[in-house]
Amino acid sequence: MRVKNSNFVDYVKIFCRSGRGGAGSTHFLRDKTTSKGGPDGGDGGHGGNIIVRGKEQMWTLLHLRYQKHIFAQHGGDGTGNHRFGKDGENSYIDVPLGTIARDAESGKILFEITDDGEEFTMVEGGMGGRGNSHFKSSTNQTPRYAQPGKEETEGWFVLELKVLADIGLVGFPNAGKSTLLSVVSAAKPEIANYPFTTLVPNLGIVSYRNHRSFIMADIPGIIEGAAEGKGLGLQFLRHIERNSTLLFMVPADADDITKEYKILLKELKKYNPELLDKDRILAISKSDMLDEELKEEIYKELPKDINSLFISSVAQKGLTELKDLIWKKLNQ
Repeated sequence: MRVKNSNFVDYVKIFCRSGRGGAGSTHFLRDKTTSKGGPDGGDGGHGGNIIVRGKEQMWTLLHLRYQKHIFAQHGGDGTGNHRFGKDGENSYIDVPLGTIARDAESGKILFEITDDGEEFTMVEGGMGGRGNSHFKSSTNQTPRYAQPGKEETEGWFVLELKVLADIGLVGFPNAGKSTLLSVVSAAKPEIANYPFTTLVPNLGIVSYRNHRSFIMADIPGIIEGAAEGKGLGLQFLRHIERNSTLLFMVPADADDITKEYKILLKELKKYNPELLDKDRILAISKSDMLDEELKEEIYKELPKDINSLFISSVAQKGLTELKDLIWKKLNQ
């Protein structure tokens, strides 16, 4: 894998420990005029929380690969004269939008971050203990006890990134996905005539009519058997789970366009059957090599349960019609 692409990390397992609550104080008032005053022990401070926070400008979980243990600060103990202990400082984990947090043991989803600045408490700090002044009563004027602070909470958690995009590109390696993204957006994915040029998901903002836009995601090409772990596709299939529409791309020079499309469908179904509930579009890429008569012959053989059209990213043919169809699907 090329070094510059190794910066994309979309899965990390981290250990988190919140802060312990500070102990309450068992102090009694003592000064020049008072030798046996009443209880004036202050409360302990709360332990710090572990908080996950969304950051719009982030795109990877790379920073957490080297910071596997995250701790929050303990709360301070209470002291005399009703002085409270200092609350422990929270620890913040900044993550890209589209990040899901899971309990590592149960696999249960705890929350997902979708907005800039959005915060969720992943591990709550311990409450501070109450000082002895809280326990004074008519029958006990001099309570000699206070609450200890609540213990910290710890555990292993998984953070998993699923990129946020409106439309996801699905196809075999060399189907022309990266070329399309580079033409219709400002994204600059690496493009070459060999399999698996795309090693990480690429996002591009596609401009549409009247200053509108939508986000397109290109993931590494899928090969037959991807759902069983072959090739690169499996580890990135999670990124199209969030897309509302899937754009299947099959090149015009494929031996059997319908067969390739059905293989792609089969791999998606194996990975997650719910992916087949999404809107779909089939684009026959590299179609500048076809004349109109050949297009008509191919069109007759295409599946009838999906909107299909011919495009050429290099010749920039059919792209306006493609964007119109995508916009219609996204807003119907």
